[in-house]
Amino acid sequence: MRRSRAVAKNLGLTHSQLLCSIGFNPHIHELPDIATLLGLRDYEELANARNEIFINDIYERMGIKDVLSIYLQVARDPKHLQIMQYLISQRLQKIESRIEATVNSLVIERYKKEMRAIYSDGVAQFEFIDERLRATHSGFRALLNEVVLIAENRLIPIGDLFFRDNILPEEKRRLIIKGFVPRHLIESRLDEKTLSPQERKVLEEQLRLMSN
Repeated sequence: MRRSRAVAKNLGLTHSQLLCSIGFNPHIHELPDIATLLGLRDYEELANARNEIFINDIYERMGIKDVLSIYLQVARDPKHLQIMQYLISQRLQKIESRIEATVNSLVIERYKKEMRAIYSDGVAQFEFIDERLRATHSGFRALLNEVVLIAENRLIPIGDLFFRDNILPEEKRRLIIKGFVPRHLIESRLDEKTLSPQERKVLEEQLRLMSN
């Protein structure tokens, strides 16, 4: 990749910025010679290098602004959007592992910005959201107030979200307080025979507050 590094240097970019900006460009397939010009065998080698960088670079050679720009582009490109579902899960695992190991406040703030963009820019698809919601006791879900983020961006119908057993009672409380859950949904949920005592207590309390 010596040639691509030289190109990046001449353009005033890092190697990571160059490969990701070209690799995620929606018109990349209209430029069949671009990989060769960068000293790569073909598009597949470029895509593999791009994927590895995107998964592993934690705001080092590619800053948060670069990452957010990629999401804006990918959200408008169905082919790259499909690939991104696989990439973001791996990338977030890397970032979350780094946060657990270092508790670096700068990384945490950038991670929060990135997660907001994933949801608000239309990058997150149902499978990704479902995977995140299944991690019921994730500390990162609480850190991000992730269930509220999903509701704010209308990514899952509020009834489907509210009736999930893997949404914690406290998360449901926040949804109600934020005004996302109408009274009739709370009443319907309370009709469930298998409702946990903790969730029942929270929902009954919120109903009383709505009546006052």
